[in-house]
Amino acid sequence: MCIVLGREQSSPYSSEYAIGTLLNRNEGSTMGDHLNAGAVDGRRTWDIRTIGLFSLVTSSGLIGVPLFGYIHGYTKLDWALAGILYLISGLGITVGYRRMISHRSFRCPDWVKVAFLVAGSWAMENSALKWSANHARRHARVDQEEDPYNAMKGFWYSHCVWFFMKSPFKTERYAPWLREDPIVMWQHRWYVPLLLSGMALPFLVGYAYNGWIGGLGCFMLAGAGRIFLVLNSTFCINSVCHLWGSQPYSRSNSSRDSWWVSLITLGEGYHNYHHTFPRDYRNGPLWYNVDPSKWVIYALSKLGLAKGLIRCDSGRRVRMRLHASLAEGLETLPEKTPQLRI
Repeated sequence: MCIVLGREQSSPYSSEYAIGTLLNRNEGSTMGDHLNAGAVDGRRTWDIRTIGLFSLVTSSGLIGVPLFGYIHGYTKLDWALAGILYLISGLGITVGYRRMISHRSFRCPDWVKVAFLVAGSWAMENSALKWSANHARRHARVDQEEDPYNAMKGFWYSHCVWFFMKSPFKTERYAPWLREDPIVMWQHRWYVPLLLSGMALPFLVGYAYNGWIGGLGCFMLAGAGRIFLVLNSTFCINSVCHLWGSQPYSRSNSSRDSWWVSLITLGEGYHNYHHTFPRDYRNGPLWYNVDPSKWVIYALSKLGLAKGLIRCDSGRRVRMRLHASLAEGLETLPEKTPQLRI
């Protein structure tokens, strides 16, 4: 069971959460081709524009940023703003896109929601509408063909190759409520200007500090370099956290906990817990788990800026850990029990 402000409610896990709402929907209806930009015959096709954009970001992060630093160097302002924007855009994804929009783990005032969605736009991971619909499909079809980041296809596919392909599946049917949220739709319509504002901000700050060179340096480190790092840290959740790590809560899918991924993703590395209890506002439920995203949500609740925080009770967590331990033990038993000879 999950607890919302002291009362219990049924927890919508994968099938209930992402598919259950479809039972009362006409599957033949669509909510926009932009969420279905795939081949109609079921085959995946390459997304040339996305490949080009990602190649530009990657080359900037791996070549442009070090090269500029070698020639001109970076100021303390460049490094400070890069760190600040990494945290802001990262929290826009972890708190905004994932826990607030995709899983509805808490509620907040509209202006707080707008702030998180603007921050998420600066991560260059698409609008919350598209991101959350894909995420809902992930939970509903994890490790299956419709899983957008299917780790069964290998590290590189789940890390970034999936991103280069147009999906042939009807993604929007997994999260039909997204279209009913006016703020989500506002951010979707204005996603490109919002993204560009996140790239213009470091340039303008750097320009005000040290002219054109200062603007370019701040743009390279706090703009292009920061986006490259945020993208790949997020991708590690789809790849690393489905290939390596522990499975303390469930062995029903490939999700795994990875403490070091939590360090770079602001708490998203406790992924086995997340797949077992997807609506919990915490990914790391224990006090010593490094989960800055849950700390932010909890702090907002204390300030009266977040409410309805969903937490799964400790009793269920203990039972799931026990089941997972038993399942692991059974897997290690020999196929045939040797017979005793007297």
